[in-house]
This record gives sequence, structure tokens and C-alpha cells, in this order.
Amino acid sequence: MPFPKLKSGHWVLIVIALLVALDWAIRRPDGQTRQLNDVLATQGSPELQNYPYRFQVLRVEQGMAVLSTPRNVEVPAFRVLGVLHPEINVKDPNNPAFIAIEKELARVQSEAAELVRTQPGIKGVRWELDRQWLRRQGIELMER
Repeated sequence: MPFPKLKSGHWVLIVIALLVALDWAIRRPDGQTRQLNDVLATQGSPELQNYPYRFQVLRVEQGMAVLSTPRNVEVPAFRVLGVLHPEINVKDPNNPAFIAIEKELARVQSEAAELVRTQPGIKGVRWELDRQWLRRQGIELMER
């Protein structure tokens, strides 16, 4: 039985579906990355588990865990913290509530790093800015 002829539009849809599947396969976290993310989700303190930003292991490269972060020198703290805590006045750097949420971010980020760093096979942690999350929050970044 011969294969039915496909119209060019069908071929386009098939190619798009194959490209999406290939992209998913390439980006899919490996087993170690999934295990480390499970550790972050289940073994962290309540403060880490309930933090409005979910720290994630993006990949592991030769024993170095690469974790996502919403903050680095490219992004002013007040922009990220304003999204994470919209109830706080983040425009006043002397506001005690702003100082408290800055310290909270530092604490939970340090806890996430230490939790991952202590897992078998992990030699260290490196941070990578979570550009996708920032874009979804409407925080624009300067192009490098």
C-alpha cells in the first residue's frame, strides 16, 4: 500500500513538530540535574521552599552545578525584589523592609547553593542569570 501524498502545509507541520521534539530532547535535564532539583524542592528549609523565586539546577558540567538566579550585577536588586515582593517599597534602599528582603534573597540563594554543593558528585556551584524568568516578569536586560 503506497503512502498518501502530503501537501506542502503538512510537511511544514511535520518539520515544526520534529524541531520542537529535538529542542525538548536537547534541553531536557539529565538525571543528575533532575535529582538535584528534587533535592532543592524537598530538602530545603521552608524559607527556601516557599520563596517566590524557584532556584533551579540548569545543568551539571564536569561536577560544577549551574544554578539559576534572578539577580546579578546586570540587574539592580530593586527591580527583582519589586517583582518578588510587590508589597514592599523597593525604591528606598534605606527602607528596613527592603533591607530585610535583600538579606532574605541572599540567605535563600546561599542555602540553595550549599544544598546542591553538598550532594555527591558536585564539586562547586556557578550561578547563571535566569534571563527567561526576568523577561517573563517584564524586566528588560541590556544586550551584551
